[in-house]
Amino acid sequence: MMFLQRAVIIGFSLIVAGCGATKNTYEASVPNPIHKVGNPYKIAGKTYHPAIDPHYDRVGLASWYGSQFHGRKTANGDVFNMNDLTAAHTTLPMPSHVRVTNIENGRWLILMVNDRGPFVGDRIIDVSRRAAQLLGFEKKGVTKVRVQAVTGPRGELPKQIIARETTPKPPVITAPVVQLAQNEAMTTETKAKRIYVQIGAYANQKNAKKVVNAVHHISDTKMEEVDINGQNLYRVRVGPQPTVELAEIILGRILSLGHNTARIIMDY
Repeated sequence: MMFLQRAVIIGFSLIVAGCGATKNTYEASVPNPIHKVGNPYKIAGKTYHPAIDPHYDRVGLASWYGSQFHGRKTANGDVFNMNDLTAAHTTLPMPSHVRVTNIENGRWLILMVNDRGPFVGDRIIDVSRRAAQLLGFEKKGVTKVRVQAVTGPRGELPKQIIARETTPKPPVITAPVVQLAQNEAMTTETKAKRIYVQIGAYANQKNAKKVVNAVHHISDTKMEEVDINGQNLYRVRVGPQPTVELAEIILGRILSLGHNTARIIMDY
């Protein structure tokens, strides 16, 4: 539906050109993407006015799009990859970046706007399938979000989440034997759940250090020398993190910087 609606935009010749693309293909290279704001256009009786708006901050509904458009050109000439952290917006410049927060669960991501849409009801943004997964609404399809313009893909983690998850809980007053048992249980649980975001394992130490330098502003990042099947590698991990929720947010930030092999792992 979204693509059919876009196709009627006369001024968006790049979209029309993408109609003939094979649905299941994905071009690894970007075919000369351009930066554009665009002229006003009209869809289903509604006129949209693209503009540079560094103070953009709105609350509304978000939806997502995926395999139906995977491999096709976006409005600025990029090739849409449903596994990238991108979004479609009706008026913001392309490319530009926005912070999208799922109001229902507090998760947020920095997404790159490189397409036009959505043109359905009062929705304010369409995100890629991967973004919907990380924001936690893929199965639901639509969720209420806050969309804020930001200067780029880099940024700090939400301090309120870090504070909430790392603030020590008040001690439990109980009998010594029971307290000892609880302490042992906590120690076991801590050892059982060491949550990391692993970016990758590299044969070249210099490459591993470059990755560390590129992401250490997001959260504590470490490089460690490991032996994997007899091969000496340098593994880069972010963490450990106190919760899977926080690890998912960090994963989203790292993916937004282009480290597409990053994933969440747990050491037991």
